[in-house]
Amino acid sequence: MLAWDGPALRTWSAVMPAHPVGHDPGIPANCRQSGPPVLNWRAACFMVRMMNPASCTNHFQVRKDRLGDTRWLSTQNLPLVQGQVRLCIESFALTANNITYAAFGETMNYWQFFPTGEAGWGCIPVWGFATVTQSLCEGIAVGEKFYGYYPMASQQVLQPQRVTPAGFVDGAAHRLGLPAVYNQYLRCSQDPFYAATTEDVQSLLRPLFITSFLIDDFLADNHFFGAQEGTLLLSSASSKTAYGTAFQLAQRAGIKRVGLTSPGNVAFCKSLGLYSRVLTYDQLDQLPADSACVYIDFAGNAELRQRIHKRFSQLKYDCSIGGTHVDQLAAKGSTRELPGPRPTLFFAPAQIKKRSAEWGAQAFNQQLVHAWQAFIRKAGQPPAPWLIVQRHSGQASLKAAYEKILSGGGDPRIGHVLQP
Repeated sequence: MLAWDGPALRTWSAVMPAHPVGHDPGIPANCRQSGPPVLNWRAACFMVRMMNPASCTNHFQVRKDRLGDTRWLSTQNLPLVQGQVRLCIESFALTANNITYAAFGETMNYWQFFPTGEAGWGCIPVWGFATVTQSLCEGIAVGEKFYGYYPMASQQVLQPQRVTPAGFVDGAAHRLGLPAVYNQYLRCSQDPFYAATTEDVQSLLRPLFITSFLIDDFLADNHFFGAQEGTLLLSSASSKTAYGTAFQLAQRAGIKRVGLTSPGNVAFCKSLGLYSRVLTYDQLDQLPADSACVYIDFAGNAELRQRIHKRFSQLKYDCSIGGTHVDQLAAKGSTRELPGPRPTLFFAPAQIKKRSAEWGAQAFNQQLVHAWQAFIRKAGQPPAPWLIVQRHSGQASLKAAYEKILSGGGDPRIGHVLQP
């Protein structure tokens, strides 16, 4: 069992310097990380944990009905039972996507993945990397690293089932009825996505880009609901999932992509070169009201949705993705009086299941890996990479990063990676 923190780790740095996208064989050399190497940073943190045995796990929790209310809670570790493994959570990304998990925690059952056992408090799931520190499961060794869905915590106990060279599925009873894609843990030594020098990039962009890939595929699979020659409106256009979607859509002929964003993010969105046009939220009148269009809603802003539905008489589909504008989310039942199509929540696991059945799992994964490699190559191109990684360590820094993302503030190029 390993310590999540200690005096040596706290003196390492509360917030690590920001660096551009790291190096792997598919990223140009001039986009490699400078400053302290990622591997050295991770190795130092891991060694400190090895030298500071811990008997407790620290959890970052939020109030389900007031996401701005947070706390750190320490719980005593229980002995493992046969078949379980304990993992030290090394790092994870924190993005607007995680805020969406919280905003839709009840509706989409995100709170059920890592229940706190206390009414009103929840643990937001995150994507990241963890290393096995104790194993009572055959086929999984101490020291192995896995990519997957973890709590915002220092450690986690999982109950592996269907262990293969590729990884395993968590078979904990409370997760049996939840979407399978979130219950899979991938062995880094066998993962075609994995490169040790780009773990931060993978944590930040991989789950978001998979969603982007699936949104694009879903819309194309449905012939853009009759708006092939029309316009696709993407709200929260500076968000990583939105511009990942725009990246995929840009490869399709005839698709006009209009990014909607706040005034402060217009320049960034234009610099991406992915949108046909970039408009602020109050510039909808610059688009023809009779244009056939699809709304891809990453913001969840109720007032913006109202204006879009009322303005565009040929709105073909309203694809609801997330809720980056947490303070302006639509109240339950408020969409019933909207003109035009009713907003439909996009559920990525359903499209994964559909394509895996149609194409086969191997073909699906090959297409996804190919698209991912093209995306990160583009994201790392000079002179202005789309992503700059900022690393945080310790409770106070994690809380501050969460509050910044929750508020929607900050530079859209910055990606936050946390080491609890």
